[in-house]
Amino acid sequence: MKQHSSEFPVVKMAEVLKVSRSGYYDWLKGREGKRKKENRELKVEIARIHRENKEVYGSPRITGVLRNEGRTVSITRVARLMKEEGLRAKTKKAYKATTDSKHNKKISPNLLERDFTVYRPNQVWVSDITYIATKEGWLYLCVIIDLFSRMVVGWTVDRTLNRSLVINALKRAYFRRRPGPGLLFHSDRGSQYCSDDFRKVLKQYKMIQSMSRKGDCWDNAPSESFFGTLKNEAIYYRPMYETRAEGKNCLFEHIELFYNGRRLHSTLGQVSPLTFEKRWREQYERSAA
Repeated sequence: MKQHSSEFPVVKMAEVLKVSRSGYYDWLKGREGKRKKENRELKVEIARIHRENKEVYGSPRITGVLRNEGRTVSITRVARLMKEEGLRAKTKKAYKATTDSKHNKKISPNLLERDFTVYRPNQVWVSDITYIATKEGWLYLCVIIDLFSRMVVGWTVDRTLNRSLVINALKRAYFRRRPGPGLLFHSDRGSQYCSDDFRKVLKQYKMIQSMSRKGDCWDNAPSESFFGTLKNEAIYYRPMYETRAEGKNCLFEHIELFYNGRRLHSTLGQVSPLTFEKRWREQYERSAA
């Protein structure tokens, strides 16, 4: 009697394993039951990670967290389980640039030249400005990012867009990190960065200034990427801030506690900026010993 085609794989596997067909069915049923249990438990962990990270992680970063916690799991499996649970990363929206490059101030050359590969902390800092809407009015944010670890090393907010915004951010970054002479500071050609007062502070700290080419956002891509992530994860998903003070408090929580301390960064091998720098320091101390 000809074997039904749908049963052939089961019969064949039973023969290969040298067990009865009913025994193979029992084993297969048990294996499927174990897999369903694992998936059910994994869905709980995925939902936890998704919730704890402001619902901004997609399958790659959630997979990274699970692996950091000792779970052996593939991105494909995580993506499938996320889809089954209706979990997805929040999508990004476009934002408006704040650069005012229509001025007659001196422009510094582009010394960075899109070379975003850095081998130690405090070698290259990049900076940019963006704006955030509140019901009280605009809140302007300047950040300074260490290109080595993508850590925000200095930031400040103000209700006006002027040179004190970038000067205060630079001072905070300097006193936080105390870099040695020769640090390369890269930004766009905004009038704030070209001001005489800002250049004096750079000179005082013995930093070298670099600027993007006119109208080329890719020359400062790490800063652009940070603002896209910030607005997607801390601003767009929620109602408008009631006050500037509320906005500032939320920015502190997002930048200092979440982004610097916890958020996994693909450029860093799915670890946070804080963890990346800690591992570098430990390795540096071992090699220097």
